[in-house]
Amino acid sequence: MTYRFLTPALAEIREAAEFYEDRVSGLGADFLDEVDAAIDRMLHFPEAWGRLGEEFRKCQLRRFPYSIIYSVQLDREVVIVSVFHQSREPRSWRENL
Repeated sequence: MTYRFLTPALAEIREAAEFYEDRVSGLGADFLDEVDAAIDRMLHFPEAWGRLGEEFRKCQLRRFPYSIIYSVQLDREVVIVSVFHQSREPRSWRENL
């Protein structure tokens, strides 16, 4: 199984990593490691997380208050739509589509 990010999701990751790195040296890298671990879990078990409607699912990070919103395509590709801070308006991630 493969994966890819939508451009807005990459911007969200970069912004969050920079935020954490500005607070504590190394915390931005920890955030990126956590995102990588979540993606690895998603690739191994793509349908394990809760649905957001018909097409999308949400995988919560363990250490940081973020969720990864994604869809699984028929060609066995995971498309990451958003890396979403959980305090944001719940449906604002749809702006990335």
